[in-house]
Amino acid sequence: MKHRPAEVLTRVALIAIGTFTAFPVLSVVQPAQLESTYGVADLEPMVLTLLQHRGVFQFLAGVAMVWAAFRPDVRVPVALAVILAKGSALALTVTRPEAQALANGAIQLFDAAGIAILAVIAIRSLRAGRQAQHGREAATLERAS
Repeated sequence: MKHRPAEVLTRVALIAIGTFTAFPVLSVVQPAQLESTYGVADLEPMVLTLLQHRGVFQFLAGVAMVWAAFRPDVRVPVALAVILAKGSALALTVTRPEAQALANGAIQLFDAAGIAILAVIAIRSLRAGRQAQHGREAATLERAS
């Protein structure tokens, strides 16, 4: 099966963003990863649990993006969900000066770029869906006449 360059690029983007988004799940088995990635150490048990739980959710978001790379029909809801999740994390951080001062700039840049790329993917997927629907309607009308 031959794929258009735009489809290949979309798949590569979803797999790459999904893989990097899933990375924080490592905190479940390697809590020291939280210090190297986020600069937090010696966490109280509940804070550690919450951050590990966050890592599991990021893993699920990452897996969903990889799944969407091969399932165009789920791209829009997956992209919108991840945009909401990444956007809320960015908004919560930048609106709290104390948190922003401690934030990892590379992660924030990755999230902002991921949001932009996912928005483009969602828009292109919506347009493709509308074009396909229009094509199906035209074919139905043609057969009916």
